[in-house]
Amino acid sequence: MSAPTSKRSGAFGALAGFLGLSVLAGVLVTALVTPALAVTGMAAKGGVDVFNSLPEFLELNQLSQRNTIFGLNGAGESVPIAQIYDQNRQEVSSDEVSQFLKDALVAGEDRRFYEHGGVDMASIIRAGIGNIIGGGIESGASTLTMQLVKNIKIQAALNEPTKALRDAKYAEAQEQSIQRKLQEAKLAIGLEKKYTKDEILLAYLNIAGFGGNTYGVQAAAQEYFSVSAKDLTLAQAASLIATVQTPSYMSLNSEENFERNKSRRDNVVLKNMFELGYIDKAQYDEAVATPITVAYSAPSNGCMYAATGPFFCDYITKLVPELTMLGSTAEERQANWKRGGYSVYTSLVVDQQNHAQAVLEQQAPNNESRMELGAAANVVEPGTGRIRVMAQNKTFNNSLDGGGAVATAVNFSTDVQYGGSTGFQPGSTYKIFTLATWLKSGHGLNEVVNGSRRIFQQSNFKVSCGDPFAGTYDPPNYGGGGGGTSTVLQATANSYNIAFIAMAEKLDQCEIRDTAESMGVHRADNGDLQYNPATILGTNEIAPLTMAAAVATIGAGGLYCKPTAIDKIVDASGTDLGGQKRECTQALSPEISSAVAYALKRVVTNGSGSASNPHDGIEVAGKTGTTDGAEDTWMIGATSTNGLAVWVGNINGKTNLNRIYFAGGRGDTARHRIFKPIIQALDGQFGGAPYADPPAQLLSGQGAIVPDVTGQSPEQAKSVIEGLGFEFSIAGEVSSRYPKGAVGGTDPGPGSTLPRGSTISVYTSLGNVVTMPDVTNKGYDFEEAKRQLGGSYTNVKKADEMTTDPSKVGTVISSNPAPGSDVAPENEVTLGVGKLADTDKGPGKDKAPGGNG
Repeated sequence: MSAPTSKRSGAFGALAGFLGLSVLAGVLVTALVTPALAVTGMAAKGGVDVFNSLPEFLELNQLSQRNTIFGLNGAGESVPIAQIYDQNRQEVSSDEVSQFLKDALVAGEDRRFYEHGGVDMASIIRAGIGNIIGGGIESGASTLTMQLVKNIKIQAALNEPTKALRDAKYAEAQEQSIQRKLQEAKLAIGLEKKYTKDEILLAYLNIAGFGGNTYGVQAAAQEYFSVSAKDLTLAQAASLIATVQTPSYMSLNSEENFERNKSRRDNVVLKNMFELGYIDKAQYDEAVATPITVAYSAPSNGCMYAATGPFFCDYITKLVPELTMLGSTAEERQANWKRGGYSVYTSLVVDQQNHAQAVLEQQAPNNESRMELGAAANVVEPGTGRIRVMAQNKTFNNSLDGGGAVATAVNFSTDVQYGGSTGFQPGSTYKIFTLATWLKSGHGLNEVVNGSRRIFQQSNFKVSCGDPFAGTYDPPNYGGGGGGTSTVLQATANSYNIAFIAMAEKLDQCEIRDTAESMGVHRADNGDLQYNPATILGTNEIAPLTMAAAVATIGAGGLYCKPTAIDKIVDASGTDLGGQKRECTQALSPEISSAVAYALKRVVTNGSGSASNPHDGIEVAGKTGTTDGAEDTWMIGATSTNGLAVWVGNINGKTNLNRIYFAGGRGDTARHRIFKPIIQALDGQFGGAPYADPPAQLLSGQGAIVPDVTGQSPEQAKSVIEGLGFEFSIAGEVSSRYPKGAVGGTDPGPGSTLPRGSTISVYTSLGNVVTMPDVTNKGYDFEEAKRQLGGSYTNVKKADEMTTDPSKVGTVISSNPAPGSDVAPENEVTLGVGKLADTDKGPGKDKAPGGNG
């Protein structure tokens, strides 16, 4: 067993060591370091003076350790998902270390450890004589405590902020000089004054290097033998201690070192343990007979080795300079993180992360060779901003080789400063901000807007925060809403582009931008959020995580919360440092938010996002998005418990996803094939509450009904329209049965609800609409019927009309338009001429083969 230790004996030993060394340092230490200096006539008094001028105390500060990142399992319990460290070390307490290790260290490195006070004068004399004969410096003179001093100084050097400082301090700690040896001796005496022998022994076991980046007995035991330090056998413990003198030649990380390690293990460590009575003969013989056998467990340092969520892990590391609980400056936080020892408890839900990752890998294969296909899914908790999922289709790889085409170190989910890309255009998902601004401005969902394809004058768009826009804007009318009017509710469900541009024309573009910013939207490249008319259709480049947080605002009743990843951090001493601060603001009133949700629910139930409908009874408010050329596609949506954003698109290049198929479907539908199973899994775990119904005024808006002024003179119509608070505008002429110059129609049409101040376009009549005469069943052939119609009908066509009456064959028996209908000159008139039907066909003989039915 080890000799007993006490603070008192250590102090007396330290005092004796100090007094003895004060007298002998000038001669003995000089002789120890190099005979050449002794020859110079350096006096002992000079050595004592040098010794007394050196610092006396050194602290056993925290060592560089592992940082461990935790996620949450299905039961809400924390589970480790990754380790990040500068040095592979895990500090342990004395009761977590095998007694074999403690005894082996004393036997192998300092047999008189419990007898001296930090400096062993007998060893110095013995080593000094040997060094005078053989030359050199170390040769047995350094006690275990002096070695600890050297290791502490080496660790301090490795923690310097720059390479130049690290190299200089490291060289200083290893320097072969009288000054360094004297300093080690005095600091060792200081350590023995302040700490017990057991504390010094444990500090050595935790700081020592065991080859490569492995430090401390716990990490070494795990790496080389796959056990904890307390469970090491005698032979294993002796092999580890045999390493510490020269790790580069004795480490167990290479079989080339095994023979050298075993020689020192058997002939020095085990032999001394037996001689000192720490082990008996049987234990000694058994250990010596044991071959060097390792059970190697490769260290899993870094996010590449994360059990799940490697891009989320990388995001955590990129957050470090902002984590105020780690230090007062970014530099201090980074240095503390490098020193390590932190347990980082995050909001990542492991089961949901794994499920989302599997869905992405299936539906957006990372080995797609026809394009650089990217995909990401992010989930944010409404009302808190906690990130539950951060997944993407590419494998995380930040090594020098990069991992090939299937891998990347770029996090598609985040902004550029967090390892992300510069973002992706969100397409029509951005329309939710115009919709919210529309409702905030007093408009309603059932108001009618003009969705006809047309060229807009950009100067007509209000800009309160900058100069007016110039030129024209000719937006594409994606969404199938071409040609007519629709309610805002319909325009949202079907994502009609022109309708939303028409809405924006009635709003302040700066207010639309402000609404987006209030919901957390910002450019991923840190540029200013643009607000020209084209941005209504989603031309700003935004990160998927940002869009997930924005749509989560709807799930939280208008409360926006900035995304957070860290719930709390616990330091090496067990102190809870807290987590990321919750930053939440009421971006939209609950009433406005409920009206936005009312419209977005229809996107999912019967609109452009219906393919993403989970059909599980949980209400989802969502929005689709597709950019020009279908280069990027999106589906975002929120329940009351989760906000989910899915992006699928080009990492580089301009491949049209409408024209490429993968994973069993067209590229532009992959977003739905990803969104649906992910939201279903989330609903299964977290559930969700129904959205509240919006107030009636947010459906109708605060407007008036468009009057019917057809047939009136433009002057009369102007008076009526302006009297109701609308703007009056002559927009052109239309074919009409009303007298020429009278009002022939309006846009929007009569009965529509518009907010006061809106413009009603008035079209005057050409007076050219006539009543369709009846030329059917009068025995007229086609040419005679045309003559009967007269010259007002210029676009008359003939069509076969089947009949079983032979008397009607060759005569006009139908017309389209029907007799009595209004017909304008430009209208097409079709006259149906009788043709005898084939009555010999049996049942089903006239059916075409195949077809969809």
